[in-house]
Formats: sequence, C-alpha cells, structure tokens
Amino acid sequence: MSVEIRRGTSRFTTREPGRHTRHSFSFGQHYDPERVSFGRITCHDDHHLRPGSGFSEHHHAGLEIVTWVLTGALEHTDSLGHTATTTPGTVAVQHAGAGVDHAEVAAQGVGATRFVQVWLTPDDDAVDAPASFESIPVDPEALASGDLVDTGARPRSGDARLLVARLPAGGSVTLPVAPLVHCFVARGALVRSSLAEPLEAGDAFLLDGETEARTVTAAVATELLVWTLPAR
Repeated sequence: MSVEIRRGTSRFTTREPGRHTRHSFSFGQHYDPERVSFGRITCHDDHHLRPGSGFSEHHHAGLEIVTWVLTGALEHTDSLGHTATTTPGTVAVQHAGAGVDHAEVAAQGVGATRFVQVWLTPDDDAVDAPASFESIPVDPEALASGDLVDTGARPRSGDARLLVARLPAGGSVTLPVAPLVHCFVARGALVRSSLAEPLEAGDAFLLDGETEARTVTAAVATELLVWTLPAR
C-alpha cells in the first residue's frame, strides 16, 4: 500500500505556438523511468490552447483516449466522419482500436481552451477492434452537488472509470477505494489532510493498494478528476 504525491511543479512541460502542455508522465522527448505510467494510464496531459490552436490530424491505434474540458471548447473531427464540440461538463472517449486519424482544435470565440486528456492501454480484445468515438454529457445537477460523479466514460480498459467532483470552499469528498486511484487537482486547492500537506492545482494523489477510504477537503472552489483503475 502506498500514497504518492506528484506536484504539478515537477511535471514535464511542452511549449509550442498557441499551446502549453504539462505532462504527468513520460511523453515524447520527456523521459523519466520512474514516471512511465500508472496502471492503465500511460499519458495524463493538461493542455492550454489559444483559439484555433491544437493538434492537426494525426494517427492513433491501440489506445483509449478520454478528454475532459475545463474551459473553452474543443472541436473534434476524425477519419470515421465524427465531428463533435466538447465543452465543460461533457466527456469525450476515442476508442482508437485498430486505428483512427483525428484532429483536436480549440474553438474560436470562447476564449482559451483548457482540457485534460488521458490515454489508457486497452483490453486485449479492444486492441484491434474497430475504432469509435462517443461524447457523453454529464448531468449538470449532479456536477453541482459537490459529490463525486461518475462521468459515464467507459474506456475499454478493464473497469477504469473517470469521476469528477466540483467542491465549494470547505466541501469534502471521500475518494473511492480501488486497486489504484489517481486524484488530480484540476483547479483550486485542497487543505492539509492525513494524506499530505496542502495540494494545489496541478498536484495529484496516486494511491496504490489503499484499503482505507480517504476524505479530502477543498480550501477554495476546487475541481477534482479521479480515476479508479484495475490492479496493475
């Protein structure tokens, strides 16, 4: 059993015209053998895009890609003919399967776009499955409740699940018990707890084999992105 704190200040950073990305795990030219993955998660990127900027058409295969938008809007197109605009409160899931080309560009007219995107390794029977895409709206009343809400994203990665909590200042939530739990402070801050000193936006808890339900409390209005993952 272990609890690791990964501070946002220690993440890798990529800067390109119109884009600023912070990587939680090794990516591209950034490599740390101690930060290659966490269970099924192989990429956990926090992207900030100027309107019209982003990622032109590129190829993926053998991945499950889950996107949560925090501000602005992200326009998705792919070689399957799907088009979608993902806004805050909607989760997008790209099942890359046997292969798909897609593009992701920040929408115009809505200010800067920020989104967190996670890549997961798929189940064996999903590696060569036909690619697909889905966009899932999350109940806004549930998100406003201050509870931990299942987004409904169902990547083909065991029983991996993405949950979101939007906490008011002073609000608390109990993290789920699972073989692996990744809790990312997307914005806001958490007060000191039994787990750690205060956490700020960009910091994360990585819980491995914890059997005790842990409660965290927001210092200010805070949004948490929580992944529960199968055992390694």
